[in-house]
Formats: sequence, structure tokens, C-alpha cells
Amino acid sequence: MELEEFKAFVAGAAGRLLHVATLLTTEPEGANTAARALLSGALARTFADWPRLRGDDPYDHTRQELCAAFARTAWRHPRGRGGPLSRLRPQARLVVVLLVHEGVAEPQAAAQLGLPVERVRALRARAISVLRRPRQGAAA
Repeated sequence: MELEEFKAFVAGAAGRLLHVATLLTTEPEGANTAARALLSGALARTFADWPRLRGDDPYDHTRQELCAAFARTAWRHPRGRGGPLSRLRPQARLVVVLLVHEGVAEPQAAAQLGLPVERVRALRARAISVLRRPRQGAAA
């Protein structure tokens, strides 16, 4: 029964989670092998924890696993791969994805990232400022 529940969860959430991973790695949608690898690892850890997740949100758990894996391997995901967040450094990408894209509250994101709330707030403000600036070389 647990396997069927996990399969149903993956069928419903994998697309959204893959989009989160793709935003983090800044890969183009069609060539997101690093994002797929991050998601596969996060789903494997969620499956291993599945019996203990009763009552917890498996999406939230998997997203946390995904973000933690990205944070551990951020040096592999430099800026400039073509995604919408490619101008941001990895930590700023994590903050923007969690707060803006996923709607996670600042205190929860700060706890997940091991940062003070003020630092998360500052990272978000700077990241949004960078994203609002026109890209260099773009027509005015």
C-alpha cells in the first residue's frame, strides 16, 4: 500500500518539483539533467522516509530534500546556464525559489537554510533588485 501511495504522490508532484529543481540549477527546460538528478535523489530520500511521514506533507519534505541537495552541490550549478534565475548566485536562487515561487514563509525558509530571517530578507531584496535590472546587452 505504501508503494502505491508514494507512486501517486510522485505522479502528482513530480512536475512541480522538477520545475523547482530546474529553477535552482538554471538549466533550460529541455536540457535539465542536473535538475532531474537532484529530483531523483530527493525522491529517493523521501521514499526511504515514507513510513515516517504519516501526517507530514510529502511535498514539503521532498522540496526540503531537494533544496538541501542543491545547497550541498551549489558549486556545480554556476550562473549563466540560461534559466530565468541565472544571474543569481545559488543561495539567492534558493531564497527566491522558496519565498517567491513556492510561497514559503520567511521564518520557515530561514530555518530550512540555516540563516537568520534578516539574511533571508536581504538576499530576497537583492535578488529581486538584480532580476528587475535589464540584462546587459538587452535593448532599452
